[in-house]
Amino acid sequence: MRVLVTGGAGFIGSHVVEQLLARGDEVVVLDSLAAHVHPVRPELPDGIVLVAADVRDADAWRACGPVDAVCHQAARVGLGVDFGDVTDYVGDNDVGTATGLSVLHEQGFAGRIVLASSMVVYGEGQYRCPAHGPTRPGPRVVADLEAGRFEPPCPGCGQALIPEVVTEAAPVDPRNVYAATKLHQEHLCGAFAREHEGTTVTSLRYHNVYGPRMPKNTPYAGVASIFRSSLERGVPPQVFEDGGQRRDFVHVRDVAAANVAALTAAPPVPGAVNVASGDPHTVADMAVALAEAMDGPSPQIVGSYRLGDVRHITASPARMQSELGVVATVGFTEGMIEFATAPLRM
Repeated sequence: MRVLVTGGAGFIGSHVVEQLLARGDEVVVLDSLAAHVHPVRPELPDGIVLVAADVRDADAWRACGPVDAVCHQAARVGLGVDFGDVTDYVGDNDVGTATGLSVLHEQGFAGRIVLASSMVVYGEGQYRCPAHGPTRPGPRVVADLEAGRFEPPCPGCGQALIPEVVTEAAPVDPRNVYAATKLHQEHLCGAFAREHEGTTVTSLRYHNVYGPRMPKNTPYAGVASIFRSSLERGVPPQVFEDGGQRRDFVHVRDVAAANVAALTAAPPVPGAVNVASGDPHTVADMAVALAEAMDGPSPQIVGSYRLGDVRHITASPARMQSELGVVATVGFTEGMIEFATAPLRM
């Protein structure tokens, strides 16, 4: 199978490429190798075809030649610096995806597309009110956050809500620019599939991915990388809010395995699939586990917040397990111990 992996030099993409090469597949990597993502040029494995160009460039997609499947990882990730990043996010994520789909259309593509989506499309996770049952909390209010009231209340009665896991059937509610672009990517790919017989799109909604080659010291780095950088400097990790935010930390090798399964599963698995470990932890749990693994200073709860963040978001991995046949293999403690010394992307 000849597979195009966009962003194949990046964090998750490079692990997908490794696993595809190990299967004996032919891999084409489309990656801009942009300096803001790769200050140091990454080492790329032998045996790939590299097209070093921007996903917003139609000729770059054409240079990749005909392929049997597309694994679309290239994206601008995280919350970025502030809303001023909006055009960069829309350009890299929405325009880049639209450009690729237009080229696939002109090539008569009729294969699988696996899209790197994100749990951020759900906004806040699933909640239950003791009085009203399943409930969707409203947008976070600055006055509540400033006062240290981080748990979302029931919009009907004001009681504290009980967080639950989300399934793929949960309503989407993107609450920041990055989330909006990821959902738009899903919609664009879905529209392509509906108009191209033989095409299946699997949108993998990643939860908090960590592991070797995670980006380091950028505005787009994940929280695990930020905490590790602090610990390497001998500085206590600064944990926002009260540290009670619940997340599902899933190892990058398990995420890559889900991508390969989505490219190869028989029958194909269309639609959204949560990619998660099924073993949620708080952000404070993660900071403590990493500090212990690195024998560093204890984390500090600082009470700061980012308005675009959500309080709790954890998922059911049932569809990933039953239809893709992928079960997370790297446990939380084991993964944090490995991550403490794993090579990061500079």
